Amino acid sequence: MVLIYLDNINGAIKKSSLEALSYGAAVAKQLGTDAQALVIGDVSSDLSALGQYGVSKVHQLSGVNEFDAQGFARLVADKATEGNASVVVFSHSLSGKALAPRVSVRLKAGLVTGAVALPDTSNGFVVKKSVFSGKAFANVRINSAIKIVSLNPNAFTAVLGAGSAEVVTTAATISSNVKIASVSKSSGARTLTESEIVVSAGRGMKGPENWGMIEELADVLNAGLACSRPVADAHWRPHHEHVGQTGVAIAPNLYIAVGISGAIQHLAGVNRSKTIVVINKDPEAPFFKAADYGIVGDAFEVIPKLTAALKAGS
Repeated sequence: MVLIYLDNINGAIKKSSLEALSYGAAVAKQLGTDAQALVIGDVSSDLSALGQYGVSKVHQLSGVNEFDAQGFARLVADKATEGNASVVVFSHSLSGKALAPRVSVRLKAGLVTGAVALPDTSNGFVVKKSVFSGKAFANVRINSAIKIVSLNPNAFTAVLGAGSAEVVTTAATISSNVKIASVSKSSGARTLTESEIVVSAGRGMKGPENWGMIEELADVLNAGLACSRPVADAHWRPHHEHVGQTGVAIAPNLYIAVGISGAIQHLAGVNRSKTIVVINKDPEAPFFKAADYGIVGDAFEVIPKLTAALKAGS
């Protein structure tokens, strides 16, 4: 059996987990076995509909709604042992990064993080992953009886088909040495790691008072809003919007960078984007070398015209 862990955020299954579902179902097909999913906590959506992504059963452990890495890892490991799972799949998200290594230790299972393709099962179990901030790839063989893979977001397309999954709900509790004193969540309707489109800006905006045009463009595109590290460090924007090597790593289908020079630390966090559009008045900006499309121009002239054109075409 292949077991896929699903991120449950505020009662909703994350997009990256739907990708992991399809990935896990495809791995199960390769191995000639069954694919099942595990979600911890209460969920508002219809879990049986997840069968459309290729899983036959969804295990729901209800009553535990505050994420605790130690406690959740035990629940995942127990469910994997109970179902005699040969492969456990996570999304390489914040929670996946916290859980996969812990589950690996509990199950004495080999682990590959940041997978970008289905494993090669023709001679063993070899997983392709990105390394060196996405600048290269490595093929890693897992020799243990149980194998754990965390999938990079946007590396595998969620495939929606037909079918319905059996839902098995069980009450769960966790015991942990960690006590959650308080929870502070970022505001905003769009989560960066889940956004198909991200609009980001840097010091070229000259000050926080000019961010209105960036916010308007993001609203028109229904995009996530991001910024470079210098902008966050200057407190022009909140730190949870900072993307880059030391911030949030993202992989949207479209990344629009406005007034960002493109330092290597920034590129490390966004270079998995499917399409990169750079808007900068400096034709020598390093970001243009990584861009799929570039506009050499003043953002204060380009962005209003781009926004107006998008509104007119909508």
